[in-house]
Amino acid sequence: MKFTTTIDINSPIDKVIALFDNPDNMSQWMEGLQSFQHLSGTPGQPGAKSKLRFKMGKREVEMIETVTVRNLPHEFTGTYEANGVFNIVKNKFVKVSEDKTRYITENEFQFKGFMKLIALLMPGAFKKQSMKFLQHFKEFAEKENH
Repeated sequence: MKFTTTIDINSPIDKVIALFDNPDNMSQWMEGLQSFQHLSGTPGQPGAKSKLRFKMGKREVEMIETVTVRNLPHEFTGTYEANGVFNIVKNKFVKVSEDKTRYITENEFQFKGFMKLIALLMPGAFKKQSMKFLQHFKEFAEKENH
């Protein structure tokens, strides 16, 4: 399953990138994030691995992030592996004006086992969750800009 999400943020691109690029900010906009633990490699650089733990409703989800491309603002790509789900997320930031930045994510989900059934029954859930992260990041970035 592939899809793209886009949102415009009323904040200059350099401020948006600084907020996005700081892992300490992740809990401000990634709903349900319980912890972010660096595992190996140079943090934020290609090859770096981190463990993210989320609480989604009553479920605990653990995933491993591997940074694959770092060329901000043009691209920050990572893979996210969880039980039955492999996700590639390409983040891009485009300067729309001095005070507006477009945040674009290209998402590709691959499913195994039981998660294939979930994806078939609820394909919109993955796009909805991805869009929710963008909306929360926009709110966080705009609040920090003022």
